[in-house]
Amino acid sequence: MNSLETGKEIFKQKSRQCSNSPGVYQVLNEQEKIIYVGKAKSLPKRLSNYASGSALPIRTERMIASTFRIDTISTVNESEALLLEANLIKKNKPKYNVLLKDDKSFPYIQIRLGHKYPQITKFRGKHNDRDIYFGPFASIASANWTIKMLQKVFQLRVCDDNTFNGRTRPCILYQIKRCSGPCTKEIRETEYEITVKECIDFLNGKTRDIQKKLSNEMEICSKNLDYEKAAILRDRIKSLTYIQSSQKIQKSNLKNADLIVSYRRENITCVIVFFYRSKQNWGSQYFYPKHDYEDDDRHILKSFLMQFYDNKEPPEEIVLNISPENKDLILKALEKKYNKKISLKVNAKNSLVQNALKNAKEQLQLKILSQDKNNDLLISMAEKFKLNFTPSLIEVYDNSHNQGDSNIGALIAFGKEGFIKNRYRKFNIKNKKIKSNDDYGMMSEVIQRRFSKLQSSSDQLPDLLLIDGGKGQYSVVREKLNDLGFHDLKIIAISKGKDRNKGNEKFITEDGLIQLERNDPVLFLMQRIRDEAHRFAITTHRKKKIKKMFKSPLEEIDGIGAKRKKALLNHFGSAKAIEGASLDDIKSVDGINLSTAEKIYNFFHKEKNMI
Repeated sequence: MNSLETGKEIFKQKSRQCSNSPGVYQVLNEQEKIIYVGKAKSLPKRLSNYASGSALPIRTERMIASTFRIDTISTVNESEALLLEANLIKKNKPKYNVLLKDDKSFPYIQIRLGHKYPQITKFRGKHNDRDIYFGPFASIASANWTIKMLQKVFQLRVCDDNTFNGRTRPCILYQIKRCSGPCTKEIRETEYEITVKECIDFLNGKTRDIQKKLSNEMEICSKNLDYEKAAILRDRIKSLTYIQSSQKIQKSNLKNADLIVSYRRENITCVIVFFYRSKQNWGSQYFYPKHDYEDDDRHILKSFLMQFYDNKEPPEEIVLNISPENKDLILKALEKKYNKKISLKVNAKNSLVQNALKNAKEQLQLKILSQDKNNDLLISMAEKFKLNFTPSLIEVYDNSHNQGDSNIGALIAFGKEGFIKNRYRKFNIKNKKIKSNDDYGMMSEVIQRRFSKLQSSSDQLPDLLLIDGGKGQYSVVREKLNDLGFHDLKIIAISKGKDRNKGNEKFITEDGLIQLERNDPVLFLMQRIRDEAHRFAITTHRKKKIKKMFKSPLEEIDGIGAKRKKALLNHFGSAKAIEGASLDDIKSVDGINLSTAEKIYNFFHKEKNMI
C-alpha cells in the first residue's frame, strides 16, 4: 500500500510528463484497477493540484494514497474530455467516482418501416436510420401497455416477419380487432400505409387531428347505415381518449423534455427522471447515484447527466431543479455528441418540477426507512449469532441441479441497502468428476472459484457467508475457506431439518446449532435472503436447461459459426434435414467448401461409421 506522499509524488511526476492540453486522467491502483477517472481543461495543472494540495478531502487523500499509476488521454477540447470521462466512468465503475448504479437501456416503441406492412414493437438497443422510434418509456410495462392501446386504435401488426410470411389465415388478434390482418391481405396496402402514418402522427402529438378524422369517418358511416364500421370507429375513438387520459396529456405538460430532479438527504441522493414526449407523460424512473459525503449536489447532478446520456439521446429540452456543475460545458458536449440543439433549463418553481421534487422526497424517505430497518435487523442478527460485528456485506450460496443435469451454483449478496443485484453471480459447474447430485462437490468448486478470484482482486470481501444446507455443506465450505486463507470469515448454514417446514430452520455455526423463535424478525430476514438465493439458483438453472434443450447440433461442430449455421438452416430448413443430407447436398450450400462439408457430414454419421 502506498503512502499519501508516495501518491502525491506519482501525480507530480505525471504532471511533468503529459502534454498541456484538455483530456482525461485514469488513476490505477496496485492491482491495475482503475479507481478514479477525471477530466481536465489542462492535464498538467489538474494533476499538479493533487500533488501540491494540503487541505484535501479525506476521500481524495485515500485515492491518492492508493495510486500506483496514472494514464492520461489528450482530447481536442474540454467538451470531448467530458464525454470521454462519462464513458470511462460507466465502463470501469471506479471506486472514487460518482456512479450511476441503476442505469439501464430504456425501452422504445419501434415502427419498422423496412417492410411494406410495417410492424410495431418494443425495442432496446442501438437505433438505425431506417426505422422510427418513440420513447424512452420508463418501463417495459409502460411500453407494452402503450403498444396494446395503439393496436386497438390503429390495428398495426405486432408479429415478426417470419410469422407474418407463414400465415395462411389471420390470427386471433384480427378476430378481436387488434390487428387489421395484413398477413392475409384483409386490408389493402394503401389503407395500411394510412394507419401507419396516423399512428406516427399520434405518437408525434397530433392527437386532435386524428380524433377529428375518426369522428368524421364515424358520422359518414352512420349516415350510410354502415353501423358495424361506425361501431369499430367509435371503439377506436374511445381507446384513443383512454390513451390520452392515461398518458396524462395536459396543456401544462412539457412537449419533448426530460424533467430531472435531484434531492439529497442523509447523504443519499435520489434523482427522478420524468419522460415527456409529444406532451405525453411516458413514466418516470428513480436513480440513486453512489457518491461520497464530500461530493456537492451540483457535482453529483453533473456526473449523473453525463452518464445518463452517454448511451441515450436527450430530447430537445432538459428541465432541472438545480444547476449542475459545468452546465454550459455539459450542454456543449451533448449538442456535439448528438448533433442537435438542446435546451438545458433550471426552473425550481415550475409546478411540474415541484411535483417531481415531492415524488423524489417520498421515494427517498421510503428508501431510508428500508435501510434503517435492514440495518436494525443486521444488528439483531449479529446479536443472535454472537458475531461481535454487524455484517455489512453478506454473500449467500445455493446450488441447483436436476438429477445432475445443467448443474449450477448461485451467489447473491445482501447488505444495508437490501439485495445487491450487481454482485449476483452464477457458476456453471466445470468439474466433470463431480457426480450427479453431489451438492458437496458443487459447493466446494463454487467456493474455490469465487475466493481464488477475490484473493487477487480489490473487490470488497464479504464479512459473512450464508450457505443453504446442513452440517455437511458447512464443513465443506469451512475447509475450503481455510485452505484459501480465509480463516476468520464467518459462516452460517441454514438447514430446514427433516420436516423441511418453514419456521423449523436450524442454523449451523462455529458455536454449534442455533434455532430462532418462529416469530423472530431475524428468522424472517434469514428466510427472505435464503429464498432469494433459491429463486436465483432455480431461475438460472431453468434458463440454462432451456438453452441446452434448444441448442442446435451444429453448434458442436468446430468451424461452424453463426453465418454458416444460418446458411445451412436456410437451405435445409432444420438440423434433422441436414443430418439426412448427402455430402454433395451439403457442399452445394453457399459458403460451405468441401472440407467443411465433410466435417458436417462426418459429424452426423460418426456413429454409423463406427459400426
